[in-house]
Amino acid sequence: MARIAGVDIPRDKRVVISLTYIFGIGKSTAGQILKEAGVSENTRVRDLTEDELNKIRETLDSYKVEGDLRRETSLNIKRLMEIGSYRGLRHRRGLPVRGQHTKNNARTRKGPRKTVANKKK
Repeated sequence: MARIAGVDIPRDKRVVISLTYIFGIGKSTAGQILKEAGVSENTRVRDLTEDELNKIRETLDSYKVEGDLRRETSLNIKRLMEIGSYRGLRHRRGLPVRGQHTKNNARTRKGPRKTVANKKK
């Protein structure tokens, strides 16, 4: 397994797909990284040379990924909660943040049901 940005990426997949296992990198960003590094998108990770892996690592240094990105997003959420904005209150209460309706849906954010109907005797 190749280790890039502290993540073991799968060996048997194409490089474009394996880079998406790193937090903060999607398909388009992975394509940009490989273009900058001068590596073909179709090569498998097991076929990469050490030189190519080092080029990928160097180009990844200019992107904010994994720990730094997670830390930044959590600090952004904390900031919203501290200033008491509407989005911060939604985060604090565990409700949907981006304007979704909660009357019928939002089970993922609201969690399992608390009340159960009475059983007929």
